[in-house]
Amino acid sequence: MRAYVISEAGGPDKLELRDVERPTPRPGWVLIRNRAFGLNRSEWFTRRGDSPSVPFPRILGIECVGDVVDAPDGGLQSGETVAAMMGGMGRQFDGSYAEYVLVPKENVFPLSTNLDWGVLGALPEMLQTVHGSLHTGLEIDRAKSLLVRGATSSIGFTAMALAKSAGLEITATTRNPDKSDNLVAAGATHVVVDDGTIAETVRSIYPDGIDRVLELVGTTTLLDSLRATRRGGIVCMTGILGGQWTLSDFHPMGDVPTGVKLTSYSGEASDITADQLQRYVSLVESGALKLKTGPRFGFEQLQQAHELMDSNLANGKIVIEVA
Repeated sequence: MRAYVISEAGGPDKLELRDVERPTPRPGWVLIRNRAFGLNRSEWFTRRGDSPSVPFPRILGIECVGDVVDAPDGGLQSGETVAAMMGGMGRQFDGSYAEYVLVPKENVFPLSTNLDWGVLGALPEMLQTVHGSLHTGLEIDRAKSLLVRGATSSIGFTAMALAKSAGLEITATTRNPDKSDNLVAAGATHVVVDDGTIAETVRSIYPDGIDRVLELVGTTTLLDSLRATRRGGIVCMTGILGGQWTLSDFHPMGDVPTGVKLTSYSGEASDITADQLQRYVSLVESGALKLKTGPRFGFEQLQQAHELMDSNLANGKIVIEVA
């Protein structure tokens, strides 16, 4: 089969298209013919050399959609449409930047859908991450308002869609004022232009502070997000769009306001059930849940797709369609 192998960290050119041996089915695993997959920031970090736990050479890619070739343990039929994600995929073992993918059975989700592969390929990891962030991290069933910091990312747009469907009032941030109309169209009631310090602006809208913050920019804005949150509220750090993993000189007693809860989300596929994922996919198919997706590329254009991810100009989830 054809696959992109990375042997050393660097730019998109380090993703080399090669002929490699197709994985062999084995008990406890499912062999999938890959039809499409979304690109994710974790793959971007790994490609740059910022994931020291991932050994090279490696075939990256933490998600895919396609059809079952073989499931030795049963439970899945040959030709059945499935999604697969996480569980070490593309990190501890070879992932989805390939024509065929071998994945642990517990990370494979059967799906019934007529969505085309390019649309379906954008959904699994995006829906799982947002579902886990909103429900496991932020406990939105007890909230009325949500700040999505880094809202113009694919996760940000998806978070707004799911939070709006759950009845929350949404405040969205962007560094580019020209994107405000897009955020309002996506469900934001308020848009805040983010210059790195927005707590005062958020509190001009919500004097006691906002209920929940989905922090997608990361440590570069985390302390300011905490200051924007009401007592009893929750900030969940899910993304690192700012590119910085750690906080220097972090002082919990001074930096975390009294009564504000700080958590993070980097969960697993087990945080969403097959029924929940199917429900979201069906809502997308019916048009009841509108998610913003980004550009699509062919399999031979993976390096160009990574170049676009480098530029931060995709404005939605990048999907690779496998011929």
